[in-house]
Amino acid sequence: MLIGYMRVSTTDKQSTDLQRDALINAGVDPRHLFEDKASGARDDRPGLRAALNFLTEGDVLVVWKLDRLGRSLFHLMEVIDSLKDKGVAFRSLTEGMDTTTPSGELLFHVFGALAQFERALISERVTAGLEAARNRGRIGGRPRAISSEKLTAILEAVDSGMSKAAICRTFGVKRTTLIETLSRLGR
Repeated sequence: MLIGYMRVSTTDKQSTDLQRDALINAGVDPRHLFEDKASGARDDRPGLRAALNFLTEGDVLVVWKLDRLGRSLFHLMEVIDSLKDKGVAFRSLTEGMDTTTPSGELLFHVFGALAQFERALISERVTAGLEAARNRGRIGGRPRAISSEKLTAILEAVDSGMSKAAICRTFGVKRTTLIETLSRLGR
């Protein structure tokens, strides 16, 4: 059975009509169409989740275009791999990918290799960027809420028995920040 999935990025002005017509012309029964009106970057896509849950072994998930299905090449490969594990084939009308054919299976593996290459490049760029920042003396992460001088004075106040409320008022520090900082220091 052919199951269709459609997605448009936003609810205003965009319509799934083009995708719907293409999927129906490809043989998808209109009763087996699932859709989302949300950004492809969003994880929460109830239409996709429903389509994936509806699929059974021997079915074919059909999309109008690859970018309608996956958030990224890596995500696309994850979805298609999960389909393969369920015994479900995949077909993209625009790109001509059809995992029920030998050439479609080859194309799928090429996409998989590209996804792996993309992940490696991203990791390499992140590592190089962090190294370059460290070489310039910058350390990533959120800046400390309490400067080292203020922290020294706060610790002296804590050791002298001053209450947390008084420390917060005196040093202009929020209570949660003080408690988290003291906890991080093991106090």
